[in-house]
Amino acid sequence: MRDDSDPREAPAGKIRMGISACLLGRKVRYDGGHKQDRYITDTLGQFFDYVPVCPEVEYGLSVPREPMHLAGSVEDPRLVTIHTGIDHTAGMKKWAAQKLDELARQGLSGYIFKTRSPSSGMRGVKVYMGSGPPVHRGVGIFAAAFMKRFPLIPVEDEGRLHDPGLRENFIERVFVFERWREFIRSQATLGGLVEFHARHKLLVMAHSPKHLSALGRLVGNAKGYGQGLGDAYIETLMEGLRLIATNRKNTNVLHHIAGYFKKDLSGDDKEELLEVIEWYHRGLIPLVVPVTLLNHYARRYDKTYLKGQYFLNPHPVELMLRNHV
Repeated sequence: MRDDSDPREAPAGKIRMGISACLLGRKVRYDGGHKQDRYITDTLGQFFDYVPVCPEVEYGLSVPREPMHLAGSVEDPRLVTIHTGIDHTAGMKKWAAQKLDELARQGLSGYIFKTRSPSSGMRGVKVYMGSGPPVHRGVGIFAAAFMKRFPLIPVEDEGRLHDPGLRENFIERVFVFERWREFIRSQATLGGLVEFHARHKLLVMAHSPKHLSALGRLVGNAKGYGQGLGDAYIETLMEGLRLIATNRKNTNVLHHIAGYFKKDLSGDDKEELLEVIEWYHRGLIPLVVPVTLLNHYARRYDKTYLKGQYFLNPHPVELMLRNHV
């Protein structure tokens, strides 16, 4: 079983996360400014050890500098300066290849890119294709290279992190990927994989029952997969988790968990639990409310299986991610 990068532990138990340097407040933008995001630095920063990258400055351009944009085709854009038309595509790609070798040794479990940047935008970047208006379908030169080199590492841009559902999905995937890295470092055995899968079952169910079935088949037929088992498992897992856990799918999981208490709860408690789940289903309360109640019952009635389920505890409560979904 392999990992995407060489493991290195982040300080104080934090998860190592790549990030566009300007989002941390570093004055590296073309105009000498920055785009500090306080949610990223102050809230997420409690749990992530950031590895800042500014492709344009590290490639060798000055601050300030002439702005650049993508030009040519969406599939193979060129990175050129806006006024003088200097083409930096080849140089940026050469630098990116070297930088990715360096980042491979950093043990990253996620990356936050700068929205719409011609070097670091991961989607929706303007591409000028001629005399007409630009199309918003490009990918920054460095971001494209990163995602091709590390297809399993969760990535997002800071603009989309303002959407509660996308934010929760991204952070959840980062924590799952970090747990996988820890599994590879510490107990990459078949028994360890069985336990890893068991604890993530309900979480995957909330994203994609189809992928949960596929993962179950991988684990169930583990001896037939040999050395490729770990690769097949993590690829399938991360693919499934990229699908958003919708209200409907979460509700199905909540009902599934409620079934574990059918012999424990009184009639009134059952009615209250089902009512709370229905309120969530109707969008009247956030997911944190039924999850908190189910966690309470899991502890009260000592449901070992449920207490170990990451669906009920996917990330630190201090992030309050499920207060808004």
